[in-house]
Formats: sequence, structure tokens, C-alpha cells
Amino acid sequence: MSPQAPLPPPSAAEAPDVAAPRTASGPVLSVQDLSVSYWGGAGPARAVDQVNLELAPGEFVAVVGESGCGKSTLLFSIAKLLTPPAEVTGGQVVFGGQNMVAMTDKQLRAVRWRGMSVVMQSAMNALNPVASVRAQFADAMKAHGERRKDVVLARSEEVLRMVGIDPVHLSSYPHQLSGGMRQRVMIAMALLFSPELILMDEPTSALDVVAQRSLMVQVKQLQAQLGFAIIFVTHDMSLVSHFSDRVVVMYAGQVVEQSPTRPLFDGPMHPYAQGLLEAFPSVYGPRVPLLGIPGNPPDLAQLPQGCNFNPRCPRATDRCRAESPRLVELGDRRVRCLLYEPGGTDGAKP
Repeated sequence: MSPQAPLPPPSAAEAPDVAAPRTASGPVLSVQDLSVSYWGGAGPARAVDQVNLELAPGEFVAVVGESGCGKSTLLFSIAKLLTPPAEVTGGQVVFGGQNMVAMTDKQLRAVRWRGMSVVMQSAMNALNPVASVRAQFADAMKAHGERRKDVVLARSEEVLRMVGIDPVHLSSYPHQLSGGMRQRVMIAMALLFSPELILMDEPTSALDVVAQRSLMVQVKQLQAQLGFAIIFVTHDMSLVSHFSDRVVVMYAGQVVEQSPTRPLFDGPMHPYAQGLLEAFPSVYGPRVPLLGIPGNPPDLAQLPQGCNFNPRCPRATDRCRAESPRLVELGDRRVRCLLYEPGGTDGAKP
């Protein structure tokens, strides 16, 4: 397979290559065997299935996959923002040496914004439409004990300048700002306490391509300057190819491939990852047909026997329809496919 050529990377002036780490060693975040289910009349639907993930200081990890694959559920479970009928059914999320899953609401309030921030998918819905930017920044800082008006104002102006917005817009309301400016305001709010980790749930989905690139270049510059780590949930493979250090591919709640970004685009290993790239158009390189992935994602309450992807996989065998694959470690890459286990097909390897 020849994956489509990605767009050229941003220049060094636009997005520095390496973000400065904030701590000397050890992961910022460690997700261990995390499982999340949605409870309904048909029984539990496991949206996140024993996911393991470690995030290094200053690292940018993209989580990709079709709608319903568990990307956003994973993000919200890490931040412990899930609401019923969703429930963490196993595993732990270790951040700052503490298991987030076992924390009380009071303990969580001390971690959110200060250590870990979240940028939601739709800034128009995430921001309070009847409060000014100034008021919303002040509320966040007051909730974490900072009540001195001069400090609140100075920090609010500082973070707005960081994201390229004139502080005069502290008096603006969300409806008075463009989509790109609203997303920048959300990022500025996430930076109020200089967190170590920022979780982003498709923050560019409502923006045009020019605004998307501008926003992401700004994010990478801020990451290089401040050294925070990022988990970035997206459908946009072009943004992934440009800005991420590592990619996690999810399907039916499971991680099916995990790889540094460039090797994944040069040679995806899992048939699902191959299908995602074959469905991704590019204006560079030779013209190739968009193949897509046949069929639909499975019902998470009634998963197929064997590999979750086998009903849609062009390389599925009888073994795939009977046996569930494990996540195989191959150097700095991991893949959940029987083709890479003993007895698999040697020709599967790129």
C-alpha cells in the first residue's frame, strides 16, 4: 500500500520541532488498562476497552479513528468528566502520582485547570454565552483561590496575548468573536495556570482550513514555549501528519495501532489504519483513488466474535473470526492484529 502524501510540514518558524520538557523524567500521564462502558437496555457497551497509554513531558499525541470508536470517551475518562450512563469499569489514570479514577470531586477540582486542562470541541457551546471573556477567566481563577483583581486581570491579558488576541477582547462576549477567536479563548483559558497536560477534543472541527492551520501553529508554538503535553482527538489526518509526535489509532474501543507519526504515515501496519489513510485525500503526490473502509463500525454492545475489525477487514482469515488479537509490541510501534502474531502472514509487515 502507498499512503497518500501528507501536506508539507510547517516551517521551523511556524512550529518548532521539539517542545521543551517540563520535568526531567517520567511520564506526565499513565493510563493503565482503562475500560469505560455505557449502560443501556441492550446491556453494557464498552466504549473504551483496556486502553494503555503513556504520555511524556512535552509530547503531542493524536488519537484518531471513526466516529464512535471511543476517542472522546477516552479523553473524558482521563479528565474524569464522564456522566451517566458512562462509567469507568476498570483500570486507572495516573496523573501527578495520583489515580484520577479514585479521586473525589474536591481532589479533582485541585487538579483541573492547574495541572490538567480541557479544550472542548465547540467553543461556542463550551463558553458561557452570557458572560464576558473577562468574567469567565476570573471565575476560573477564583475557583482555584486567586481573588486579587489585579493578578486576575494581568494573567487574563497575558494568556490572551499568548494566543494572539488583543486584551481589549476581555470585554467581548462569545457571540462577538469569530470561531477561530473563540477556540483561541478556550486555549487561553486552559493556559491560565500553566498546566502540564492539555486535552483537546477536536478543537478545529468547526473551523475552515486556514483557521485550522493558524490555530494549530499557535498551539505548537505555545507548547514549545511552555512545555505542556497534549492529547489531541481529531478526524483530520492532515493535522495529525503535521503536528503530532505519536498517533494512537482506535477502533471499537480498542487501540489497534500506536506509532510515531512518520512511520505510521509511511507504512501503516493495521488494516484499519491502512484504510483510514486510503480514505484521506491529499493535494500532493500522485493521484490515487480514495478507497474508504467498507461497512460500518460494530455495535459496541454486540461485538463480533474474534477481532472487532474482521467483518470489514479485507485480509481477515478464519483465525481472525475466531480469535481476539492482543496488542503486539514491535520496536517503538504496537499493533493489534493476528497477522503480526506467531502463525500470522509474513507479508503483512510493511
